[in-house]
Amino acid sequence: MMNAIEKQLFAKPRMNSYIYVISAVLLGLIIWSLFVIDFGSMEESGWAIAQNILLGIVTPDLDFLLDFTTQGVMYLLVETIAIAFLGTILGAMLAIPFAFLSASNVVPKPVAFITRLLLIFIRTVPSLVYGLMFVRVAGQGPFTGVLTITLVSIGMLAKLFVDAIEDLDTSIFESMTSIGCTTFEKIRFGIIPQLIAMFLSIGIYRFDMNLREASILGLVGAGGIGAPLIFAMNAYRWNEVGSILIGLVILILIVELWSNYMRNKLVRG
Repeated sequence: MMNAIEKQLFAKPRMNSYIYVISAVLLGLIIWSLFVIDFGSMEESGWAIAQNILLGIVTPDLDFLLDFTTQGVMYLLVETIAIAFLGTILGAMLAIPFAFLSASNVVPKPVAFITRLLLIFIRTVPSLVYGLMFVRVAGQGPFTGVLTITLVSIGMLAKLFVDAIEDLDTSIFESMTSIGCTTFEKIRFGIIPQLIAMFLSIGIYRFDMNLREASILGLVGAGGIGAPLIFAMNAYRWNEVGSILIGLVILILIVELWSNYMRNKLVRG
């Protein structure tokens, strides 16, 4: 028995040359990347600004942080959550039909191929570019942020929804057909029960990501807390910068814990 095991062990293909080649390539890329970095471009003012940002985080403007008016951090954080939440809901609703049109086990392959190309194009454009486009169309404000988050969410959610749809257990449809179920009944009792938990889990995960996107979109005037952050930095009001960053960190941590809890509950039933 031991001889058979030893024989099988020694029969295992040697991967040393493969590992050496991959390690050499990675090491070469790291060294090449280090030569691209120009530490000389770091001016003394840059280090001073970095110190001021850290000092602002340590000594934040508590009045600004706890201000519940429309100009305070709390209101802006709530606005950011609202932009991310509404954009995620609309994006998920619009992503579902795109997902079914992209699933090769649901529609003909040419239709699925064309729809996937459209979704790839949607995912290719960065969110900030969409934000700049929608600012020109709808003007500055939270509505622009919602439109941007919605469009950005469609591409990624549809891609993840497709994976769930293509993993469906299709054998149940044959059983439902044999007992005379209609198409609506097949969807209601055969498809939705298999997909609802996965779709909700994916949607919650995307909401977590969209919250960060909504924070950044304020930089281009698409609502949320990003615009006050860049204005405070341009005006060198580091205490306000610290207050905004502290609020963002706390908000993202809370949403992260909540989303992980909800996703675990959904996946595990």
